[in-house]
Amino acid sequence: MASNSIRGSKRGRHAQANHDVGDFNCSLKELRSLMELRGPEGIARIQECYGDVEGLCTRLRTSPINGLGGHADDIARRKEEFGQNVIPPKKPKTFLQLVWEALQDVTLIILEVAAIISLGLSFYRPPDAERENCGKAAGGVEDEGEADAGWIEGAAILLSVVCVVLVTAFNDWSKEKQFRGLQSRIEQEQKFTVVRGGQVIQVHVAEIVVGDVAQVKYGDLLPADGVLIQGNDLKIDESSLTGESDHVKKTLDNDPMLLSGTHVMEGSGKILITAVGVNSQTGIIFTLLGAGEDEDDDEEEKSRGKGTGRQADSGSGSGQEGKPGSQDGAGVEMQALNSDDEGEEKKKAHPKKEKSVLQGKLTKLAVQIGKAGLFMSGLTVIILITLFMVDTFWIQGLPWIADCTPIYIQFCVKFFIIGVTVLVVAVPEGLPLAVTISLAYSVKKMMKDNNLVRHLDACETMGNATAICSDKTGTLTMNRMTVVQAYLGDRHYRKVPESDLIPGKVLDLLIMGIGVNCAYTSKIMSPEKEGGLPRQVGNKTECALLGFVLDLRRDYMTIRNEIPEEKLFKVYTFNSVRKSMSTVLKNADGSYRMFSKGASEILLKKCCKIMTASGEAKVFKPRDRDDVVKNVIEPMASEGLRTICLAYRDFPPGDGEPDWENETDILTGLTCLCVVGIEDPVRPEVPDAIKRCQRAGITVRMVTGDNINTARAIASKCGIVHPGDDFLCIDGKEFNRRIRNPLGEIEQERIDKIWPKLRVLARSSPTDKHTLVKGIMDSTVLEPRQVVAVTGDGTNDGPALKKADVGFAMGIAGTDVAKEASDIILTDDNFSSIVKAVMWGRNVYDSISKFLQFQLTVNVVAVIVAFTGACITQDSPLKAVQMLWVNLIMDTFASLALATEPPTESLLLRKPYGRNKPLISRTMMKNILGHAVYQLTVIFTLLFTGEQIFDIDSGRYAPLHAPPSEHYTIVFNTFVMMQLFNEINARKIHGERNVFDGIFKNMIFCSIVFGTFIIQIVIVQFGGKPFSCVGLSIDQWLWCVFLGFGCLLWGQVVTTVPTSQLKFLKSAGHGTQQEEIPEDEMEEMEDLDEIDHGEMEMRRGQVLWCRGLGRIQTQIRVVNAFQDTLSPYEGLETPESRNSIHNFMTTPEFRIEDSEPQIPLIDDTEGEDDAPTKRNAAQTLPPPSMLATLPSTPNQNNNAVDRIIPFYKESPKTGGIPQSAALPPRPGSPLHSLETSL
Repeated sequence: MASNSIRGSKRGRHAQANHDVGDFNCSLKELRSLMELRGPEGIARIQECYGDVEGLCTRLRTSPINGLGGHADDIARRKEEFGQNVIPPKKPKTFLQLVWEALQDVTLIILEVAAIISLGLSFYRPPDAERENCGKAAGGVEDEGEADAGWIEGAAILLSVVCVVLVTAFNDWSKEKQFRGLQSRIEQEQKFTVVRGGQVIQVHVAEIVVGDVAQVKYGDLLPADGVLIQGNDLKIDESSLTGESDHVKKTLDNDPMLLSGTHVMEGSGKILITAVGVNSQTGIIFTLLGAGEDEDDDEEEKSRGKGTGRQADSGSGSGQEGKPGSQDGAGVEMQALNSDDEGEEKKKAHPKKEKSVLQGKLTKLAVQIGKAGLFMSGLTVIILITLFMVDTFWIQGLPWIADCTPIYIQFCVKFFIIGVTVLVVAVPEGLPLAVTISLAYSVKKMMKDNNLVRHLDACETMGNATAICSDKTGTLTMNRMTVVQAYLGDRHYRKVPESDLIPGKVLDLLIMGIGVNCAYTSKIMSPEKEGGLPRQVGNKTECALLGFVLDLRRDYMTIRNEIPEEKLFKVYTFNSVRKSMSTVLKNADGSYRMFSKGASEILLKKCCKIMTASGEAKVFKPRDRDDVVKNVIEPMASEGLRTICLAYRDFPPGDGEPDWENETDILTGLTCLCVVGIEDPVRPEVPDAIKRCQRAGITVRMVTGDNINTARAIASKCGIVHPGDDFLCIDGKEFNRRIRNPLGEIEQERIDKIWPKLRVLARSSPTDKHTLVKGIMDSTVLEPRQVVAVTGDGTNDGPALKKADVGFAMGIAGTDVAKEASDIILTDDNFSSIVKAVMWGRNVYDSISKFLQFQLTVNVVAVIVAFTGACITQDSPLKAVQMLWVNLIMDTFASLALATEPPTESLLLRKPYGRNKPLISRTMMKNILGHAVYQLTVIFTLLFTGEQIFDIDSGRYAPLHAPPSEHYTIVFNTFVMMQLFNEINARKIHGERNVFDGIFKNMIFCSIVFGTFIIQIVIVQFGGKPFSCVGLSIDQWLWCVFLGFGCLLWGQVVTTVPTSQLKFLKSAGHGTQQEEIPEDEMEEMEDLDEIDHGEMEMRRGQVLWCRGLGRIQTQIRVVNAFQDTLSPYEGLETPESRNSIHNFMTTPEFRIEDSEPQIPLIDDTEGEDDAPTKRNAAQTLPPPSMLATLPSTPNQNNNAVDRIIPFYKESPKTGGIPQSAALPPRPGSPLHSLETSL
C-alpha cells in the first residue's frame, strides 16, 4: 500500500502562500458542495477543481505543514468569509411563555374558574325584601360596605394564583438558565489541536476557521468538516450522520472526507478544515431542524418528550416532566460545534431501563397523595352542599325562590372553592420543585468538587451506588508515568542505567524506536514553575518512554525533525485489541524497518530474537521467554510497575513488498530491544477515599488493562484488597473462561458466582468491562439490586459508561467519546471526587425526605382541618387565600430551605439505601403522625373552645359576607407558627435529638424561616379582608408563637418513643417491584424502553383527572405530530440475542431518533441481550408515499430512503394504513406521560 502522506512534500513547503494576499480563490458555496460528496466522488471533485489536497490548501492560503500564520486579521477575515464555528442557539423560552405554561396547571385552572364565578356573583344583589327568605346563612346585612366587599375573596384567589404562577415560571426560568450555564461550561472546556505558524497549539473549538490544519487522533469528536491531508490507520464512526455503525476507513486514495460530529475510533492524522459552523454537515442538519422546529414548535416539543436526553428529563424533577416547559431544559446553545451532540444532548441518550430511582418513587407517591386529596376534596364539597340544602330547605323549611337562586349558586361556588382549596393543599406540587431545587443546588456545588454533572438524575443515583468499577491509570494513580526499571542487554537494572552502559547499536535503535513509534502529539515540555516537574503532554505511557530517552541524555526531537510525521510509511495505532503500536519506516535501499511497543507478555510472544550486551541479536526461545517473564516481568509487576516491551523488525528488500494489511504476519519475528518498568504512583488521597467508600457500604473494584501482578500490587496499595480477605483477582481470559458455557455464551448464573468476590479484573478488554457491569446490574443474588458506577477514559469505555447507572468520564485524560457517554465528568480525574459525588447524592435523597416529612405533616393537618371544619361548621376554618399562602410556604419556601442543606461526613457512615428503600421510613412516618396529632389537637381546641379561652366572639357559623373574626385569625396564625417550628424539626429524619445541629451553616434556611415569619406578621396585622384576618394583640401573638414553639418540645417526646414499639407504622413511597406488576401489563411494557412506574400506577387507577384539561389538547397535537412525522424506524425490535459486543458491531441499528444525529456507542439499544426477539416482526411502517413528508433526517447524505422501503411490510391488523395507534406510544411523550400535571 502506498503511503497516505502528501506526495512531494517539498512542493507542500513552498506552497505556503503569502497570507495577506487578496481574497481566497475558493467560495463558501464551492466548499459546501465539495463536503456533500463522499468517497470517490469527493476525490474526483478535488482532482478536477484543485489538482490535489495541496492545491486546495494553496487556494485557501494555508500550508499543509505549517498551517495558517495565525495573524488575528487573517483569522477575522476567514470568519467573515466562511463563517464562525458556532451554531446559533435555539431561542430560550421567554418568561411569558413559561408563565403561560405554568397557567396550564389543572388545579390552578379550576381555581381561576371558581374565583371568576365567585367574583361575578358577588356583585348580584337580590331585592332586600326577599333577602330574609333566602335562609339564615345568607344573613341580614348589617353593613352595606361588608356586602360590597364580597368581591375581595374572588380577587384575592386570582391574585394568589398569579403569585403561584409567577413563582413557578421563575423557577422554570432559572432552571433553564442553569442548564445553559452548564452547557457553556461544557463548551468552554472543548479545545482542539491545530497547527498555526508551524506550532501545534490548542484552540477553543469556536476559534477554528476554514483553512486551519487540525490534528485528529483516537477519541476525538470532529468539530468541523475537513479533507484529509495525511492519515495513519484512521477509522471514523460516522453513525451520527449516516446511521452506519461500521467504522469508515479514511485514506487519501479512497475517502478523504471527514465530517463534523463524527468520532475518530482509531488512528491519527491531519486534516484541512473546509467548513465550519452552520456550513458544516452537522450545522446544515441543525439549521434544517431549526427551521422545522419554528413551524411546529409545539408538536416538536411535546412529541419529543424526553428527546433532549435524560438531562432535561431529570431536570424537570418528578411531577413536572409532563409539563411542556420542562423538556427544553437542555436547549441548543451557542454551542461550539464540537459539543453539538455533547452539550445539549441532541443525540437521544438511550433511556436507562428504569427511571431514575428517586423519580420512580416520587411519581408513585405523588399519584397516591393526589388520589387521596381528590377523594377528600370531593367528599368535602358533597358534604357541604348536602348540609346546606338540608339546613335551608328542610330544617328551616324554606321554599325555593327564583330570586334567591344566585345566592344559592354563590354558596355552591363558595363550597366548591373550599373543596378545590383542600385539593390544592393536598396535592404536593412542591415535590417536583424540591427535587429540581435540590438537584440544581447540588450540581452547582458539585462543580466546586470537580464533578461536572451532565445528567441531573446521575447526581441522585450516585447516592444509592453500591459498587464502583474504577479504572486504574489516572483515576487511582497520578497518571504521571516514569520509567524506573529496565531489562537491557541481558541485565535487569533496578534504576535507569547510564547511557554508556548500553551497547551503542542497542541505544541507537532504542532512541530511534521510541522517537518515531510514539504519537507525535506526545511530548515532554519544560515545567511551568521553576524547579517543577517537566510537563507531560499527550499519552502518559508514551511520555514515560520519551522521558526515558531524556534520562539517557539523548533528544528525541532530533529524530522527529529528521523523520517528520509525513515520512512515516505505515502506522498501526494502539487499540484495545492489538495492545501494541507499530510504525514502519521505508529505508533508502527499499527495505523497511518496523518499531513496535506494547504489553510485555503479549509482545514477547512475537519475539524470536533478543539483543545481548554485546549489541548482537541472539535467538530467543520459549524457554528464555519464560525465564524473562519469571525473573524480570513478574518482579516488576509485583512492585506495581507497568511493563512495556520495545522491539523492532527489518524487512530486507529481497523479500519483496510485505502484505501490510495482514497484521499477524507483519507482527511476528520481532527482535526484543528491552523491557521497561513504568511506575505510576498511587494518588496520595486515594487509599483514604477507598476506605470511606468501604465504610459507606460501597464495593470498589478495579478494572484495568494492565498485567495482573501490577494490578494486584496497586490494588493492595490503594486498599481495594487486604491481605487475608476472601477476594478474587483474575484476568480477562480467566474471567471469560469462567462466565461462558461450553457454547461460548455468557450465563448470568456463572457471573453471579464471580462478581461478589471479584475485586480486580486485569488485562480486560472493553467488552469484559461492559459484561461485568451488565452482569452486576442484572444480578439478583444480593438484595437490593446493585447500583453500579463506572469510570472510563477511552473511546472503548463508551458502552460500559452508558450501561452503568452512573458513568464517570475523565475530564483531563478522557476522550470526547467517553465524555459523551458519561453522566458526570471528573474535571480532576481523581477518585476522591467520586466519593464527594456519593456524599452529594445521598444528601439529595435526604433533602427530599426532609421535605416530604414536612410537607406531609402540613398536608395531613390542613386537609383534616378543612374537611372536619367544613363538615361541622359549614365553612372551612382556613380560607382559600390562607390555604394558598400556607401552600406557598410549605411548597416553595420549604422546598428551598430544606433542599439546600449542605452534606455532612456522617452521610458516609451508613449503608446505601438501595432501590427499594421507601422514601418515607417508619421513623419519618412516626414523626409525621406524631406532629399531626399535636397540631390537630391544638387547632381543634382553638376552633371549638378558642372564643372562651381568649374571651372573644366566636367565628363559627358566620354568614356569607361576614367580616373576618379574631377567632379564625388566631386559628390561622397558630397553624402557620406550628408549620414554621415544625420546619426546624424536619431537618432531621433519622430520629436525631439535636434539630439545631449545623442550622447556621445553611443561611438560606435561616433567612427563609425568618422571612416567612415577617410576612406572616404583615398578613395578620394588615391583611384585612382579602386574607380574612384581623390584627391581633401582643399577648394573642405570644400565645400563637408559644403554641408553635410547642412543636419543638413535642418533637423531643416523639423522638423518645421507640419506632420498633409502634407496630402499626408502615413505610411509604416504595419503588414498584417487578413482582407487583400484573403479567399482562408486563407484556405490554416489554415493548417500551422504560418501565414507567408512575404510568402503571395511573393506568391502574384510571386517574383521568390528572391528565386534565391541558393534556387533551396536547394529546390531539401529539397524535397529529405522530402522523406527520412518524419516524420510519420507530419501534423496531432489538437485534436477536447478541452474545458479544462484536456482534453489535455487525448489526446496524435502523433507528433514527427524533431526526437528530445520534451517536451510537456499540451497545446502542440497551435491549435485554437475551430476549430472542424477532427482528422487524410485523412492523407497521408508513407507505412509501409518506416517506416524502418525513422531516429532513441526517440521512440526507446517503440515500437512506432507498433503504427504507424494503422494510415496509403490510401489517394484517392495520391493512398497511399507518395509524398512530399501530405504533407503541413513544416513551416520554405525553401520550405515555408518566407524570401527573399535579
